[in-house]
Amino acid sequence: MIRMRGHHLICLHFYQGRGYNKEFVENLEDVLHRAVKGESADDICRACPMLLGNLEKKCVAKPGADVKNKKRDAEAVVHLGVEVGSKVLWQEIKTKVIATSKEWLAVFCEGCDWEKVCAQARK
Repeated sequence: MIRMRGHHLICLHFYQGRGYNKEFVENLEDVLHRAVKGESADDICRACPMLLGNLEKKCVAKPGADVKNKKRDAEAVVHLGVEVGSKVLWQEIKTKVIATSKEWLAVFCEGCDWEKVCAQARK
Protein backbone atom coordinates (compact mmCIF):
# COMPACT_ATOMS: atom_id res chain seq x y z
CA MET A 1 0.00 0.00 0.00
CA ILE A 2 1.21 3.50 -0.81
CA ARG A 3 0.58 6.27 1.70
CA MET A 4 -0.13 9.69 0.20
CA ARG A 5 -1.04 13.05 1.63
CA GLY A 6 -4.23 14.51 0.19
CA HIS A 7 -2.57 17.13 -1.98
CA HIS A 8 -0.24 14.55 -3.53
CA LEU A 9 -3.30 12.74 -4.88
CA ILE A 10 -3.78 15.75 -7.14
CA CYS A 11 -0.22 17.02 -7.62
CA LEU A 12 1.24 13.72 -8.76
CA HIS A 13 -0.88 13.83 -11.93
CA PHE A 14 1.07 16.87 -13.11
CA TYR A 15 4.55 15.63 -12.22
CA GLN A 16 7.15 16.80 -14.74
CA GLY A 17 10.27 14.90 -13.65
CA ARG A 18 11.53 17.64 -11.35
CA GLY A 19 12.03 17.83 -7.61
CA TYR A 20 14.15 19.13 -4.77
CA ASN A 21 17.07 16.78 -5.42
CA LYS A 22 18.00 13.50 -7.14
CA GLU A 23 16.86 11.30 -4.24
CA PHE A 24 13.50 13.06 -4.04
CA VAL A 25 12.90 12.68 -7.80
CA GLU A 26 13.87 9.00 -7.75
CA ASN A 27 11.51 8.36 -4.84
CA LEU A 28 8.68 10.28 -6.50
CA GLU A 29 9.09 8.33 -9.71
CA ASP A 30 9.06 5.09 -7.73
CA VAL A 31 5.85 6.12 -5.95
CA LEU A 32 4.23 7.12 -9.24
CA HIS A 33 5.23 3.81 -10.81
CA ARG A 34 3.82 1.90 -7.82
CA ALA A 35 0.59 3.93 -7.89
CA VAL A 36 0.04 3.29 -11.58
CA LYS A 37 0.64 -0.42 -10.98
CA GLY A 38 -1.97 -0.35 -8.22
CA GLU A 39 0.34 -0.36 -5.24
CA SER A 40 0.15 2.16 -2.65
CA ALA A 41 3.19 6.28 -0.06
CA ASP A 42 3.06 9.38 2.01
CA ASP A 43 5.95 7.91 0.79
CA ILE A 44 6.62 10.99 -1.36
CA CYS A 45 7.46 13.15 1.63
CA ARG A 46 9.80 10.59 3.14
CA ALA A 47 12.52 11.54 0.62
CA CYS A 48 11.91 15.29 0.70
CA PRO A 49 14.86 17.31 2.00
CA MET A 50 12.36 19.92 3.23
CA LEU A 51 10.89 17.55 5.80
CA LEU A 52 12.65 17.17 9.11
CA GLY A 53 12.69 13.52 10.14
CA ASN A 54 9.46 11.75 9.26
CA LEU A 55 5.88 12.53 8.23
CA GLU A 56 4.98 13.66 11.72
CA LYS A 57 7.59 16.44 11.53
CA LYS A 58 6.99 19.77 9.86
CA CYS A 59 7.72 20.79 6.29
CA VAL A 60 10.31 23.56 6.22
CA ALA A 61 10.25 24.38 2.49
CA LYS A 62 9.32 27.97 3.43
CA PRO A 63 7.60 29.70 6.34
CA GLY A 64 4.06 28.41 6.75
CA ALA A 65 4.53 25.52 4.29
CA ASP A 66 3.44 22.85 6.75
CA VAL A 67 0.17 24.64 7.54
CA LYS A 68 -0.52 25.30 3.85
CA ASN A 69 0.22 21.67 2.92
CA LYS A 70 -2.16 20.40 5.60
CA LYS A 71 -4.84 22.77 4.30
CA ARG A 72 -4.28 21.49 0.76
CA ASP A 73 -4.45 17.90 2.03
CA ALA A 74 -7.86 18.58 3.57
CA GLU A 75 -9.13 20.37 0.45
CA ALA A 76 -7.91 17.56 -1.81
CA VAL A 77 -9.58 14.73 0.08
CA VAL A 78 -12.87 16.66 0.19
CA HIS A 79 -12.65 17.50 -3.51
CA LEU A 80 -11.80 13.92 -4.44
CA GLY A 81 -14.42 12.47 -2.11
CA VAL A 82 -12.03 10.18 -0.24
CA GLU A 83 -11.65 9.54 3.45
CA VAL A 84 -8.30 10.05 5.15
CA GLY A 85 -6.69 6.66 5.64
CA SER A 86 -8.95 4.94 3.13
CA LYS A 87 -7.76 2.82 0.26
CA VAL A 88 -8.49 4.09 -3.23
CA LEU A 89 -7.49 2.97 -6.70
CA TRP A 90 -5.10 5.25 -8.57
CA GLN A 91 -7.28 5.09 -11.70
CA GLU A 92 -10.28 6.39 -9.73
CA ILE A 93 -8.27 9.34 -8.44
CA LYS A 94 -6.83 9.98 -11.89
CA THR A 95 -10.32 10.12 -13.40
CA LYS A 96 -11.44 12.65 -10.78
CA VAL A 97 -8.34 14.83 -11.20
CA ILE A 98 -8.66 14.86 -14.99
CA ALA A 99 -12.30 15.96 -14.60
CA THR A 100 -11.33 18.80 -12.24
CA SER A 101 -11.77 22.27 -13.69
CA LYS A 102 -8.70 24.35 -14.48
CA GLU A 103 -10.22 27.13 -12.38
CA TRP A 104 -10.39 24.91 -9.27
CA LEU A 105 -6.82 23.73 -9.82
CA ALA A 106 -5.58 27.31 -10.26
CA VAL A 107 -6.97 28.25 -6.84
CA PHE A 108 -5.87 24.99 -5.22
CA CYS A 109 -2.31 25.27 -6.54
CA GLU A 110 -1.84 28.98 -5.93
CA GLY A 111 1.38 29.66 -4.02
CA CYS A 112 2.78 26.13 -4.35
CA ASP A 113 6.50 25.99 -5.15
CA TRP A 114 5.69 23.72 -8.10
CA GLU A 115 2.73 25.74 -9.42
CA LYS A 116 4.45 26.87 -12.64
CA VAL A 117 5.85 23.41 -13.40
CA CYS A 118 2.46 21.73 -13.00
CA ALA A 119 0.65 24.46 -14.89
CA GLN A 120 2.54 23.40 -18.00
CA ALA A 121 1.12 19.87 -17.65
CA ARG A 122 -2.42 21.15 -17.10
CA LYS A 123 -2.58 23.00 -20.45
